[in-house]
Amino acid sequence: MKKKIRLGILFGGRSGEHEVSLTSAASILKALDPAKYEIIPIGITREGRWLVGSAADRLLPGVLEHGRPVTPSVDPTGPGLIPVDAAPPRAATSPQVDVIFPVLHGTFGEDGTVQGLLELAGIPYVGGGVLASAAGMDKDIMKRLFRDAGLPVTRWVLVLRREWAQEPARVRKRLEKEIRYPLFVKPANLGSSVGISKVRKARELGPALDLAAQYDRKILVERAVEAREIEVSVLGNDRPEASVPGEVVPVNEFYDYEAKYIKEGSELIIPAKLAPRQAQRIRELAVRAFRAVDCAGMARVDFLLERRTGKLFICEINTIPGFTPISMYPKLWEASGIPYPQLIDRLVELALERHQEKVRTRYEYDNSS
Repeated sequence: MKKKIRLGILFGGRSGEHEVSLTSAASILKALDPAKYEIIPIGITREGRWLVGSAADRLLPGVLEHGRPVTPSVDPTGPGLIPVDAAPPRAATSPQVDVIFPVLHGTFGEDGTVQGLLELAGIPYVGGGVLASAAGMDKDIMKRLFRDAGLPVTRWVLVLRREWAQEPARVRKRLEKEIRYPLFVKPANLGSSVGISKVRKARELGPALDLAAQYDRKILVERAVEAREIEVSVLGNDRPEASVPGEVVPVNEFYDYEAKYIKEGSELIIPAKLAPRQAQRIRELAVRAFRAVDCAGMARVDFLLERRTGKLFICEINTIPGFTPISMYPKLWEASGIPYPQLIDRLVELALERHQEKVRTRYEYDNSS
């Protein structure tokens, strides 16, 4: 009998997207085949405490309340997860995992921090590495990489929280000159549309910048485009593939947090109603965006298709896309011929494949030859 893969599902986290993470992780847990996987749920509280549950734990809030406190080991030869209250002899009984599936959205999870920890620990994990995760999370850096790769992006200006606090008049004048209204204001390092505002008039700019500044020291201000919102899922490592494109028709004016997770009425059109040449172009750009940040495993690439001109802009790349039952990433792959359970299997395979590729890398210089 083939040995089960011990799969750690890492969820929760110190982020404004904590609840979204729980929903995504619960959906993945439900879809996993118990004949293939021994599941280890690992929760991170809002305060950053790591708690591990048993394979029988399917109610993730319970893991966060009653799980066993652990701390991740950065020793690649060590036990992986060390019980916090354990003396050294007992540490050997700590949970072992073969691969980690980080289902962490936003800061301290999708931004390269956890990925760096897992790299130090030598644990295979699903999704992009440190560079891709950090670049994908920071919308300013992401746009710079896309621009340098020749990909179409909307005009933007970066504002630092300190700048806005100390020189509000200068910041306002610069934005009104370089971007003009209407515009979007958003934290540079966050997802799920948390902290985003659409600004149509001058009096709305200050409150929007204040809101975004609560979530990050870097604030992105970009031109608002009257557009269709098109999304594409990407899967793979060195040879990534793109799904059929889908379209989001939000119940609100734009696809904000409420429209994504709270308010009913947003519509997902799969596949999107596009000309064949247009759909192919979008898929090609999605793969190029994936490669521009050196992503791996999975990503969802979001586009804006301007209604007036037909111009296409890459909005962002999400290196840990939502996995809720209504999320675009799994739905697009299902429409492309890969059902949800099979998609998870493929992502675990890609994680192990990527890890084996890294093992081939030498970290010592041998001058004997």
